[in-house]
Amino acid sequence: MNHYQFVEDHQRRHGVKRLCDILGLARSSFYYWRRTAAARAARQAVEAGLAARIRKVHQDSNGTYGVPRITAELRDGDGPAINHKRVARIMRTIGLEGVRLRRRHRTTVADQAAAKAPDLIGRDFTAAVVNTKYVGDITYLPVSGAKPLYLATVIDLASRRLAGWAIADHMRTELVTDALAAAERTRGSLAGAITHTDHGSQDGFNRSSQRWLVGAIVAAW
Repeated sequence: MNHYQFVEDHQRRHGVKRLCDILGLARSSFYYWRRTAAARAARQAVEAGLAARIRKVHQDSNGTYGVPRITAELRDGDGPAINHKRVARIMRTIGLEGVRLRRRHRTTVADQAAAKAPDLIGRDFTAAVVNTKYVGDITYLPVSGAKPLYLATVIDLASRRLAGWAIADHMRTELVTDALAAAERTRGSLAGAITHTDHGSQDGFNRSSQRWLVGAIVAAW
């Protein structure tokens, strides 16, 4: 309980002076607290109203909105003006927070010096026959308390199934060739197939994969 409120509640029985002496309070501070009680109650009522509005916006966003988005929503609606610092304080008080998106980890690093491989599929990401057109990519996998991992995949555009994959703690050419080797083991041969990816360098994967895939046509990784 607030010490001033305790004095207020027990002053008739024990007296303000005695209670303030016991609690180590200045009587002037107690009397100031009592004079400002009405203004303080009014501020608390406004805070409670803002907390209710913030909670509704947060709930309507399925718990995803944080301070910036909630502040923007409140400014667009009816009610008193509010700044982001006040929203942040109230959200901390009532235990709300938004969803924090992880920073995007870049896995495609283009080699500006390398010649761009042609787009052999012409942006047509469909195939009528399996083992003719593939797409590949590298995905960043965060691991709590450990070094991050990278997943390389090779997907058949006809069946939409994962033909091969590989995981490593690096993005060197071996990661990609391991995924292609896994796809070759699954399909028996990738000869004549087109593998389309983005233009990442991956330590010269474009050139390495062309050498490794005998008879295969690689668009670009």
